[in-house]
Amino acid sequence: MIRGCVNLVNRRAGQLASHRLRDEDRGVSEVLGVVMLLAMVITIMGGVWVFLNPYLSDFEDNTNWNSATGLADRIEDRLEVAGNAPEGTGFRNTLAIQSTSIRTVQNVEHWTISADLTERERIQLRHVNDTTVAVLAANETARSISVESPGVYFEDDVTRSHLEVFITHNASASHWMIITVYGADEEPLHRQVMWTLSGLQITTSLGQGEHQIALMNNARAERFPNQAWEVSAMPSVEFDRMANDELRLSILLTDVTANGSIGSGSNVGMQFVSQGPMTLFTGQAYNVNFNVFNALHDVITPQYHNSWLSEYTVQRSAGTLDTYIGFAPYERASGADGFSVSAQSLPLYFEVDIQRVEVSR
Repeated sequence: MIRGCVNLVNRRAGQLASHRLRDEDRGVSEVLGVVMLLAMVITIMGGVWVFLNPYLSDFEDNTNWNSATGLADRIEDRLEVAGNAPEGTGFRNTLAIQSTSIRTVQNVEHWTISADLTERERIQLRHVNDTTVAVLAANETARSISVESPGVYFEDDVTRSHLEVFITHNASASHWMIITVYGADEEPLHRQVMWTLSGLQITTSLGQGEHQIALMNNARAERFPNQAWEVSAMPSVEFDRMANDELRLSILLTDVTANGSIGSGSNVGMQFVSQGPMTLFTGQAYNVNFNVFNALHDVITPQYHNSWLSEYTVQRSAGTLDTYIGFAPYERASGADGFSVSAQSLPLYFEVDIQRVEVSR
C-alpha cells in the first residue's frame, strides 16, 4: 500500500465533507430567515389590525348613524308633505337604507285636548267608563252633545241641571274620539278631543348594539346602545304673542298608519298617502287644557313636561307668576293633570290640526 496516496484521498474526502456541511448550513439559515421575516410581517400586520380595529368600527358606526339620521330627516319631510295633501293623494319614494330597518310603533302617544269655546260657560267632561260620560255645566246652558269616533256618530240631549248629567254612547276611544257640547241654537260650548297616535321606528345595527330613532307626532327620540331614550325634537306645540297682544296656541298632531315592518335592505320603496287633514280647534278658546302620555318609555313624558314648564318654573322661583304669560300646569305643578296657558286676561286663539298619513311599501 502507498501511504502517501491514502493520506491524499482521506484529505480530499474531508474537504468535500466540510464543503457539503457548510452548504447545508447555509441553506437552513436562508429558510429560517424567510420564515422569521414572514412571522415578523404577520405580527406587525396583526398589531396594526388590533390597533386600528376600534377606529374602523367607530368609523363604520358613525357612517351607519349618519345614514339613519339622514333617513329620519327625509321621512319626516315626506310625512309633512303627505299630511298636508288632500285625502287619497300621495307619492312613492325609494329610500337607500344601510344596516337599517323601519317598522311601525302602534299607539305610542295619547293626547287629550279640551277647551271651552265661549266665555259664558265652563263645562267639565268626566269619563265614567268606556261608554258613559258625565257633563257638568257651570251655568246650565248645555242642551245637547255629540260623540264621534271612527265609523260612529252619536247625538243626545243634555238635561238642564246643576249636577252632572250622564250620557251613554256607543262610540269607542281606542283610536280617536271627539266630544262636542252644544248650547241653544247648536252653538258649540265645549270640545274635547282624545287621539291615540302611531309613528315609525328606525333601527340601525352598530358595533355595540342597536341605535333606535322613534318618529312620533313630529317629535323625535333616540336611544344608543346601553343608554336611555332621549328626546331630540319636541312635538309641534307653539305659543306666540302677537303684535296686537293677542295670544295664539298652535298644536299640530301627526298620526301615521301602517302595518308591521316597512322593510329593510339597500333600497326600500315607501308609499305615503294622505288620509285627509282635520281641523279640531280654531278660533278663540278659554280654559284650554292639553295632556299627553307617551308609551314608548317612561322617561319620554317627563322630558316633555320639563321642556314645556321650564320657563314657568323659573318664573315661579322668581315670584313673578302674576305677570307671566306662557305654558303653565293645569292643576298640579308637575304637569300630571295637563297643561294650560297663563294668558293674564289676554285673548287666546287656539288652533289644533291633525295630519293623517298611511305608510306602506
